[in-house]
Amino acid sequence: MKTLNLKSKTIVLVHGLFVNNKSWEGWKAFFEAKGYTVYNPANPSHLGNPADLRTNIDPNLTKVNFVDVVENLVKFIDALPEKPILIGHSLGGLTVQKLMDLGKGEAGVMIDGAPPMGVIPFEFSFWKSNLTVVNPFKGNSVFMPTKEWFHYTFGNTLSRTESDKVFDEIAVPESRAIAWGTLKSYAKVDFKKAHQPLLFIAGEKDNIMPASLNKRNFKAYKNADSITDFKMFEGRGHYICGDENWEEVATYVYNWISK
Repeated sequence: MKTLNLKSKTIVLVHGLFVNNKSWEGWKAFFEAKGYTVYNPANPSHLGNPADLRTNIDPNLTKVNFVDVVENLVKFIDALPEKPILIGHSLGGLTVQKLMDLGKGEAGVMIDGAPPMGVIPFEFSFWKSNLTVVNPFKGNSVFMPTKEWFHYTFGNTLSRTESDKVFDEIAVPESRAIAWGTLKSYAKVDFKKAHQPLLFIAGEKDNIMPASLNKRNFKAYKNADSITDFKMFEGRGHYICGDENWEEVATYVYNWISK
């Protein structure tokens, strides 16, 4: 196992679609207890209490695209005193890949990450989960997740009652333009160039970002002199960062960045 020797004591947690920075509160406390300075910024038009955001949709939400998400984080990271370790979930995983491609992180961790352009999703559950979001007949309108959809995509390893409770706690309306942006050229990364250490984590039972898709994303990196690692957690779904065993995943990440 290669040693990373990371110097940074700063972590930036990057949230995905259909949730906001509130979804990272447990991880923020976990890594702060380990001595890190931790930030969990919200994407544009995503800041606030999830229940309030579902009731009072930000009128600017439909204008937010993937470029805006990345550039907002570039500005945030550039104002920090040191280059951070980046940890992202779902769309946040792809965002971290893009940020690492731009040289903005000392290391990057992608958890159940969305694929960059060029890594083709073949899995049925991916399309079942995502076609309702990137519905071409809906344009850039707001996507409001339902509890039924959320149970299939996020909470499939939970009971419906448990999934509905998580929905009430973290689900937010979303900009379809962000999802559409992952299909455009800006979502490309250079798989051949040398890069800082990358760790891909997959949940075996994930429907919306299947483990096999995460594995192909990991295998796309071709630079033999760079560190690229992969870990799959059995029995985990897309709610891998918040289910009852989330600390096992956080501990794995901590051990990886500490080696």
